[in-house]
Amino acid sequence: MVQIHERFKGFINNRWLVFVCAMWIQSCAGIGYLFGSISPVIKSTMGYNQKQLAILGVAKDLGDSVGFVAGSLCEVLPAWGLLFIGAAQSFLGYGLLWLIVTQKLPNMPLWVLCISIYVATNGETFFNTAALVTCVQNFPKNRGPVVGILKGFAGLSGAILTQIYAIINSPNEASLIFMVAVGPSMVVIALMFIVRPVGGHRQAGAFDRSSFIFTYSVCLVLAAYLLGVLLVEDFVSLDQTLVTMLAVILIVIIILPIIIPITLIFFSDSRTSLEESLLPEPPQKQEGEKSERDINEVILSEVEDEKPPEIDSLPALERQKRIAQLQARLFQAAADGAVRVKRRKGPRRGENFTLTQALKKADFWLLFFSLVLASGSGLTIIDNLGQISGSLGYNDSSIYISVISIWNFLGRVGGGYFSEIIVRDFAYPRPVAMSVVQIIMAVGLFYYAMGLPGQIYVVTVLIGLGYGAHWAILPASASELFGLKSFGALCNFFQLASPAGSLVFSEVIASSIYDYYAEKQEGLRQQYLTSVLTQPLHREDSLTCMGSICYSFTCGILSGLCIVAAVLSLVVVHRTRRVYTQLYGKSRN
Repeated sequence: MVQIHERFKGFINNRWLVFVCAMWIQSCAGIGYLFGSISPVIKSTMGYNQKQLAILGVAKDLGDSVGFVAGSLCEVLPAWGLLFIGAAQSFLGYGLLWLIVTQKLPNMPLWVLCISIYVATNGETFFNTAALVTCVQNFPKNRGPVVGILKGFAGLSGAILTQIYAIINSPNEASLIFMVAVGPSMVVIALMFIVRPVGGHRQAGAFDRSSFIFTYSVCLVLAAYLLGVLLVEDFVSLDQTLVTMLAVILIVIIILPIIIPITLIFFSDSRTSLEESLLPEPPQKQEGEKSERDINEVILSEVEDEKPPEIDSLPALERQKRIAQLQARLFQAAADGAVRVKRRKGPRRGENFTLTQALKKADFWLLFFSLVLASGSGLTIIDNLGQISGSLGYNDSSIYISVISIWNFLGRVGGGYFSEIIVRDFAYPRPVAMSVVQIIMAVGLFYYAMGLPGQIYVVTVLIGLGYGAHWAILPASASELFGLKSFGALCNFFQLASPAGSLVFSEVIASSIYDYYAEKQEGLRQQYLTSVLTQPLHREDSLTCMGSICYSFTCGILSGLCIVAAVLSLVVVHRTRRVYTQLYGKSRN
């Protein structure tokens, strides 16, 4: 009985259990990606035009990205407190939106709906902050994979919730809003006391590699299964029983990673992981003590200060020799207690920054504006996907919402995996992966702008892949360049980039071009029918544009912006090569 109690205690305190529960929470944390599915019913019920709908979309993006409160509270509140606040906001915001859309409350002004959807999606910032900060603390040596997988499940949540909603089989489209108000909040409340720091750095072991491989395998199976289900549903009419079975299988696949902590604790022959889970925290060093690693970091900083500028222009062998001599002198000075440690005004790249200190760095703003251009472009496509598919004559936009969610998921998982290879195997700056995916996004947008065959499929796949990869690569890069001290605040500030971009790209560019062509088409239709019927017709308040022309010019503009974003990312790569070499201990060659 005592052994069972110890194993159960080890299970509850196992960092893999925390990670798996964080995945489940993140599966509900991307509710905002369903905006393309709920926007048509909002538009038709409330009688909005495209510009009004775009304003609502910007409010959604702001709520999903303005995480100053969550970032600040994560330093004073436990993870369960953040999760509870997020669940309450999601329930109240989407609940009010459902009451308004179903007309159980009287019609409200647009600003009320904006506040409602802002509050609802702002709850997601609490989910993301609690999950990311907790799991990065528990897996400090696996930042890329952990961030990629968690962000991946958030990106896939649109497809997951769409498939689960199919079980309901409700003819009322507004019932999807009710489901996202209730379902995710219930899941988060059930798991909020499990997701917490558990001293995961003490639990690292040989099993980590196989556990990550298993997790990646589950991710690939999940994405392949969802894609297969979508294709079947697109080509074959399924009865409700089969739809329910497919959704149940989906839920089983999502639950599957729980095998990892169960196996490690209850079925492992070795008691290593159990003992490590129950070990107390190691005693803290006294304030005056310095480890050898700390001294080495000081010496590396001093080398940068003491190094003459002409050293960089010397041949490689001579440069290394001169730097080695300088390091030797500084180490000797340190041994004698006479090292000249300068009082710097702030930390160096690779050390812990506060948000205020990071805001003064050029690298921070280069990353931010690169993200504004690229992720803002991607979010514009995601928010307008319902109208894009409708303009091309596709009646069911949920299929494309799910497809872009799947590739968003693969982009996040793949972005974390491949960017980790870049930094660990080559010690090359992680932002180089950002520039690659930004080029991929530019290609997809240009393909749509040219009106080539299958444009809806190409743009959903490449935009989903590229947009998703940003949210695995960027947080890991931020933690490497600016440290973990204010990781929550830094990530939430970067989250502002998406709504900042979509505010201009969606409301000003995309919606204006859409309404222009919609009015032009409506004018031609009125002119034709008037000439045939010889009497004026009622003009619709909510205009609809048809054809690829509705978004082709917009996609052309966004493609150019993604190219500019890639250039900014490459500038960061050039500026941070030395930092990554010091962090990961290898040169690219």
